[in-house]
Amino acid sequence: MTNDFPLPLAAKEKVRSLLEHYPVTVKVVKKRKTKHGDFRRLSTGEVVITINRQDNPYRFLITFLHEMAHHVAFETYGQKILPHGKEWKQCFRQLSVPFLSESIFPQPILRAYAQHLKNPKASSDIDSTLALALQIHDTPTDKITIFDLKEGSCFALDSGRVFRKGKQRRKRIECEEMTTGNVYLFQPHAKVNRINEV
Repeated sequence: MTNDFPLPLAAKEKVRSLLEHYPVTVKVVKKRKTKHGDFRRLSTGEVVITINRQDNPYRFLITFLHEMAHHVAFETYGQKILPHGKEWKQCFRQLSVPFLSESIFPQPILRAYAQHLKNPKASSDIDSTLALALQIHDTPTDKITIFDLKEGSCFALDSGRVFRKGKQRRKRIECEEMTTGNVYLFQPHAKVNRINEV
């Protein structure tokens, strides 16, 4: 079953063991813009984890462990816990530790992931260091990260909205929407469409 998943080779046996210990249905689904995966318990009692179809085995593995941690946390502590509370964080760390190996992750991702696990967030995308390390292994696109644009450069979202890159705050970057003048905060690793200015 794990042979169908885009996992690092050295992680496949560990994932197989996890699925034997915690039986869940894992479905690979069409890519969604707002999330990499999700966890649901159906009315039948079946537990389903969905993960976006992708070529990045490291993102797939981290998403799998993130979602599996929801299942383990609810099984261990009950249904009334917060989705990304201390119980989930503890389960996510415990599930991830056996995978923290250079045989599974390239060094930049390994370092970023180990740091991320000290206080995991609701999404790996919130952690810019981990997100940038993972992006290197994503399927190449024509898009560019906001981080890589010069201050004052313009960019567009897929929706067509155009922004000008402004000042870097501590973790995010101020960007002004050109039609409204409103300022929004973007994650540095957000992928956008470059606008070639004359």
